Amino acid sequence: MELRVGSTNGSCENGSIVSLYCASQEVLCQIVRGISPEEPNNATLITWQERVRKRYGFYIGVGLAFLSCLLIGSSVILKKKGLIRLVATGATRAVNGGYGYLKDPMWWAGFATMSAGEVANFGAYAFAPATVVTPLGALSVLISAIFSSYCLGESLNLLGKLGCIICVAGSTVMVIHAPKEEKVTTVVEMASKMKDTGFVVFAVLLVVSCLILIFIVAPRYGQRNILIYIIICSVIGSFSVTAVKGLGVTIRNFFQGLPVVRHPLPYILSLILGLSIIIQVNFLNRALDIFNTSLVFPIYYVFFTTVVVVSSIVLFKEWYTMSAVDIMGTLSGFVTIILGVFMLHAFKDLDINQISLPHTHKNTTPAPAPEPTVIKLEDKNVLVDNIELASTPSPQQKPKVFMIDS
Repeated sequence: MELRVGSTNGSCENGSIVSLYCASQEVLCQIVRGISPEEPNNATLITWQERVRKRYGFYIGVGLAFLSCLLIGSSVILKKKGLIRLVATGATRAVNGGYGYLKDPMWWAGFATMSAGEVANFGAYAFAPATVVTPLGALSVLISAIFSSYCLGESLNLLGKLGCIICVAGSTVMVIHAPKEEKVTTVVEMASKMKDTGFVVFAVLLVVSCLILIFIVAPRYGQRNILIYIIICSVIGSFSVTAVKGLGVTIRNFFQGLPVVRHPLPYILSLILGLSIIIQVNFLNRALDIFNTSLVFPIYYVFFTTVVVVSSIVLFKEWYTMSAVDIMGTLSGFVTIILGVFMLHAFKDLDINQISLPHTHKNTTPAPAPEPTVIKLEDKNVLVDNIELASTPSPQQKPKVFMIDS
């Protein structure tokens, strides 16, 4: 492809017309003003910001990630305490369709804490790489487990604790080996990717699965199986993450001066985000109302991370750039997550702790030999009374002879 540039008056002064020729197309451009050689007034500010970002950006991102884990992990405890207070008042529980927790200030404190944690997490992604921030999010699982044992009196058995650690390790491995996101800079590019046939089919399958779980499976088995409500929250959460990414691109384009207000995608994403947040809060409250917090949050984190990574792969088609090592790492992390979830869910009712494990002690000194029994003369009558003679002795067995010396 050949690109030619020409000027009508042979100069580049203000008001001159410049012609661009590309193949059979011609574009006419008018020069409005030249580039000023003067340094802009905010050059010092930009340099200072870039210098701080390069020197301390990574540590700021890691600090925000730790703050996000602390806030999100503690918000689950506050929500749980609000639901427990609701049960104590005799109101309709969240699992039965009640919304009395909306009047409880403790629950709203947990909701505000979780919102602040998500804002800190969003800021962490702006400073530190995603391969560092996302694995650190697993610390919120451990924080919620520690707080639930001290604040709510809940506890996990030994296999549950091991399963929690395995889930965190598996999700960390999966995120580290996950493909890097393809950068989307404009709303038009985001809309084009969301119209792709593969993502549309994937989104339809997720929506149909959620509808089946919400209206058919959850009313029958939701109060007995912890995975029902958590899978609904995780699948809906993948839509909220996609909506947040699209709205982030929209805000960036808005400050760049692009006409994003006229595009329908921001309004559609805002509607999707609002609906997904409402559904997530509803079913997460139902899970917290019935099941142990130290079980709900680790399983929710694992499923949510897995669905979000898969959704990102389908949306941005990142598998084309994956190496064999990343593929094996992703599959290994996924299998590890499955094993950890199985240990959390299958052995949750067993009373297994460190004390109940079998212990083997090494004997340093041999046991003393038993003392020989001495039969005295006055005990001979007792000995004779305790002798049981067989009716028909076997041929291999010789007759026994007892001799008593007086």
